[in-house]
Amino acid sequence: MAKTQGFLDSLLTSPSTERYRIGISLLFLLGIWLFVAQQAAGLSGGMLLAAAAVIGGYMAINIGANDVANNVGPAVGSGALSLGGAVLIAAVFEAGGALIAGGDVVSTIKGGIIDAGDLSDTATFVWLMTAALLAGALWLNLATWMGAPVSTTHSIVGGVLGAGIAAGGWGIADWGVMAKIVASWVISPVMGGVLAAIFLFAIKKTVLYRDNVVPAARIFVPWLVAIMAWAFGTYLMVKGVKKVVKVDFTEALLIGLALAAMVFFAMRSLVGRRAATMENSSAGVNSLFTWPLIFAAALLSFAHGANDVANAIGPLAAINDALSAGAVVTAAKIPLWVMLVGALGLAVGLMLFGPRLIKTVGSEITELDKTRAFCIALSAALTVIIASQLGLPVSSTHIAIGGVFGVGFLREYLKSNYATQLHNIIEKHDEEERKRLQPFLDDFRNASVEEMESLLKKAKKNKNNVPLSKSERKRLKKIYREEMVKRSHLTRIVAAWIITVPASAIMAAILFFTLRGLLL
Repeated sequence: MAKTQGFLDSLLTSPSTERYRIGISLLFLLGIWLFVAQQAAGLSGGMLLAAAAVIGGYMAINIGANDVANNVGPAVGSGALSLGGAVLIAAVFEAGGALIAGGDVVSTIKGGIIDAGDLSDTATFVWLMTAALLAGALWLNLATWMGAPVSTTHSIVGGVLGAGIAAGGWGIADWGVMAKIVASWVISPVMGGVLAAIFLFAIKKTVLYRDNVVPAARIFVPWLVAIMAWAFGTYLMVKGVKKVVKVDFTEALLIGLALAAMVFFAMRSLVGRRAATMENSSAGVNSLFTWPLIFAAALLSFAHGANDVANAIGPLAAINDALSAGAVVTAAKIPLWVMLVGALGLAVGLMLFGPRLIKTVGSEITELDKTRAFCIALSAALTVIIASQLGLPVSSTHIAIGGVFGVGFLREYLKSNYATQLHNIIEKHDEEERKRLQPFLDDFRNASVEEMESLLKKAKKNKNNVPLSKSERKRLKKIYREEMVKRSHLTRIVAAWIITVPASAIMAAILFFTLRGLLL
């Protein structure tokens, strides 16, 4: 089994298979073209619809390649799921969420950012939507190539905004809505990061920093997993199945609480059985979060498929309705073939090109174990719930990445704080005593965050110190910071977030003028 899994992981990530992945995606898009061209035979603008369907499939592939990484990346990085297993689970649940809970009607103007009433005719509307869809897909493709997880919602918002301004002037845009979207660039990652850091700090204080972690885990872990069950139960009701089953927020909370109660008693029984043989360490506690992380990855993927598939099929459904009815539409029915283009495109993009971003989110920003990944997944669900009730615009991508950076910066703070305590001890001892403490210094350099606290307590008890100069102490702190959070990833990702809307808007405007020039 391990050899099979290793082969699958290699197949998904090996540069030598890149041409095969590109070839498969091109065959998928060719299949869309042939199918839609046959279905639209005799329809005025049928070839334009077929071209739009191919672009919609291309957009769905890029959503799968980029956005889905945020749902499964932490589980892969922590070791709860292998890369191949995560890709398979996410592909199934993404497609399932799109098909089961994607709804039968979709808003064609994402977020109401432009007023379709200001458009002159149906042809202009179709060109606008086609340009917006292609621009969003091209930007996502570029971001994926750069290894930057960005918001697919913001990509299509930028596309609609840019093409809309090109078609109807600056007055067509609702700048109040755009201001809220810009605010989400800060709100989403900060909320996700703060909540993830709070939960991780709470777990460290209540469980991981105890001398005997097993009794502490028996008390607190069932409650933590129950909180996650409540959050995900409510999250799925609010974001995942609202188009299938109509529930208000109070009903969603009650459903989440009922699920949390069942999970609490199941986890208490499970942890009680595991306690007798569980390792009395952070590794033992980490093992308790494996299955909750697997379920979290699946449920996040389902909710994402139900919601973000609209970024690919919304404009496509609008083009289909506009060409069929000969009128501009603000809410379009979704034919089954349009939904299949979105659902299958998500799965194809994830399986062919998703592993690169999954690795970036899961292991390249900061080191994740299962406890940290659990906090990230929990913060993602809670942030969406809180923000939806406060009416705050948030991005699921920004929330998840904010959570990853949140736990990384917490680890960095704790470790640098411990280093500061050690430096205060150093200054109280002479050179001869310091020489005797070289083994302690070696241990300290190789220690994890949790082990450092124990080492510092030992140092205080034995009145020991470490011979480091002021410049060496500063360098040591810098090394610790770089080990906790990769600054290069932070810079690249934030830059990509900031330019997503303007970049896709500029591309969409250029594409709109190009399409209009070709088709007039």
